[in-house]
Amino acid sequence: MTCYIDTFATPLGYFSIAVNEHNAVVATAFGSSPQLLRRLGKCHVIRDTFRLTPAREQVKEYFNGRRRSFDLALAPVGTVFQQRVWRALRRIHFGSTTSYGALAKKLARPGAARAVGRANATNPICLIIPCHRVIGADGALTGFAFGEAIKRWLLEHEASLGARAA
Repeated sequence: MTCYIDTFATPLGYFSIAVNEHNAVVATAFGSSPQLLRRLGKCHVIRDTFRLTPAREQVKEYFNGRRRSFDLALAPVGTVFQQRVWRALRRIHFGSTTSYGALAKKLARPGAARAVGRANATNPICLIIPCHRVIGADGALTGFAFGEAIKRWLLEHEASLGARAA
């Protein structure tokens, strides 16, 4: 498989995105391309800023407060259960959070909070598939691959924009 990548600056440092030959996003990462490459696995990588313009612009709009959801083709690779969890993550509204247990209940798997947590942790398309919106039942900011500080910033960013719109 061929993957096209781009890395650009955001308020949280560099952000990297990879798309496949059909321009569907396959992976994202906070950080430069080495962080992204670890998420891609075996892929022939080509840097292509032009091909990634739509994804880059939507991410920049999110950080500038002009976008609350993403309108991009996605192609994350995972198990059937992971895919179900990742689809459920996309239904968590901007500025909202949920717990792993609550998400498990929504998936009709009430005893699967840990499995939901593992699927959340393996989400290859962070930010666009908003795994940062899942928190511990006690409100703790747990389980974000890029660290608690980035997760906190994203949640505060969304909360501040939600408060301004109200």
